[in-house]
Amino acid sequence: MQVAVAGEALIDLASTGPLAFQGHEGGGPLNTALACVRLGHPTGYITQLSTDLFGDQLLRHMLANGIDTRFVSRSDAPSTLAFVERTPQTNRYAFYTRGSADGTWAPAELPVLPQECRVLHFGSISLLQEPAASRITDLVAANFHRVLTVFDPNVRPSLIADLAVYRERFIGWLGSTHLLKLSDEDAALLAPGVSLDQAAASWLQAGPRAVVITLGASGAVLYRRGRAGVTVAAPRVVVADTIGAGDTFTAGLSSALLDAGNASPAQLDALPDAQWQEVLRFAATAAALNCTREGADPPSLAELKQALAAP
Repeated sequence: MQVAVAGEALIDLASTGPLAFQGHEGGGPLNTALACVRLGHPTGYITQLSTDLFGDQLLRHMLANGIDTRFVSRSDAPSTLAFVERTPQTNRYAFYTRGSADGTWAPAELPVLPQECRVLHFGSISLLQEPAASRITDLVAANFHRVLTVFDPNVRPSLIADLAVYRERFIGWLGSTHLLKLSDEDAALLAPGVSLDQAAASWLQAGPRAVVITLGASGAVLYRRGRAGVTVAAPRVVVADTIGAGDTFTAGLSSALLDAGNASPAQLDALPDAQWQEVLRFAATAAALNCTREGADPPSLAELKQALAAP
């Protein structure tokens, strides 16, 4: 297990017409774990699944895709469901999370990550539900000094009762974060009325070594303390669906850093701009390929290498 991912696993029910939906296994962290595996990195999942029919399907999905489930527990609490309405610009979500199995994950003893684990991903709606939010926070803090921690807040405002309180908690999580990745939409909610440059500068002061902000079809930008930003353009593709694109980008970041032997906090500081450019291009191309098919369906490493080699 090189990568561990903590957070929810849910069923995305994507609209296919008025009151018509097609189910897909999903949740930001699960999409990230799937992408890490497909990009060639043994990945383990940390969550609690329901014993209902959806939980059974999520477990089958993890196993079928080679995700390590040694840290997946089961509960008779219900599975989280997310209904997704596609729009030309973005996706609109309705979540059913109350009392869910993943939201009530609260082991008395935290999982002990294997020695070979190099990266720990966390974030998304799992940080909006107690007791799971507090225990995931504990897990990240306990491993902060031995693995690269990657935080993707994946902000869902419809689930946040008080944005001011959430923004305060967000700053707290940054203290246990080495690499922060978020979208420009997330940034606008977390730092309203503030430029991306200013927001990133303030977040870097709170803890992270690097901040990456995705800009949709415009690509992405990297910020580090005291250095100029590094940007990458998004590959041009025919978009079928954007579900899972951001999660695939996040996986692409950690995968590229692992591939280059740079997956440590100190190396985030030392990595030259040219190498960061390659990391960002790797992640952006992986996300673009995910967008060419329905649902969260990250590319394999072979597909990604072929796309990167294309003129």
